Amino acid sequence: MNDQAEALRRMVRSRDSGAAGKNTRIVTVTSGKGGVGKSNFTLNFSLALQQLGLRTLIFDADIGMANIDVLMGIRAPYSLYHLVKRQKTIRDIIHEGPQGIHFIAGGSGLLDLLDLTPAQLDDFEEQIGMLQGEYDVILFDTGAGLSKETVKFIAAAEETLVVTTPEPTSITDAYALIKMVRAAERDIRFRLVVNRAADDREGKAAADKIGLVAQRFLNLELPVLGMLPDDPCVPKAVKKQVPFTLAFPGSNASRSMMAIARSFAEVPAQAVSGTGGVKGFLHHMFRRLK
Repeated sequence: MNDQAEALRRMVRSRDSGAAGKNTRIVTVTSGKGGVGKSNFTLNFSLALQQLGLRTLIFDADIGMANIDVLMGIRAPYSLYHLVKRQKTIRDIIHEGPQGIHFIAGGSGLLDLLDLTPAQLDDFEEQIGMLQGEYDVILFDTGAGLSKETVKFIAAAEETLVVTTPEPTSITDAYALIKMVRAAERDIRFRLVVNRAADDREGKAAADKIGLVAQRFLNLELPVLGMLPDDPCVPKAVKKQVPFTLAFPGSNASRSMMAIARSFAEVPAQAVSGTGGVKGFLHHMFRRLK
């Protein structure tokens, strides 16, 4: 497995070195309801990508329940709020977590974006635009459920990972979210992650339920990026405020997370519009704010 990971890191480095003006890959991570482990997935997925040589930034875009810093046991002194209010620069609000992971804490700053003047939006866009090319992947951990803010992030990003569990309510809510976004934006690239599956059979059954309905009623292919087992090591790590891929690297959940990260890294980004990366994301995002 280590040999495979090293081979993938070499492939990523080779691909990056030959790509002039390489775009940063913008990915939203969302779910139809809370409590499915979305933020915990985002954090550990980011760490797994870093292990594969992909520079990754987590942007906590959950307005109501921003908690990426809590999961790491880190107090972030500055957040998006300070950038929106022009109290800090983009560099000031990027914090470092375990294994050198970078993250931006969320909070009320996202709501404040809705009240910015055009000049303030231009300033904000310029600040965020500085991240172009500095990271291979930026993960936006959105709020759960059918909020307008979540839909805006999904519609602006190049890729969206939908996290669900095998529970019927989680499956139903995940499909409802996909349906809502699909009605607003046709060209959205969704991929599914099934969390807390008792075994592969249960995980596949949950993915098939959503996939078949999406194909029948939305004419949408819904590829499965991967599945994570219901592993007791995960809640233990949460209590310790340490990512489970670091606290229990040999656990079933950690091995599955690495497999998901490899699958993601092996497939190049496919922008759904003419412009990709940070600038493309900002262009689409801010056109929806006014």
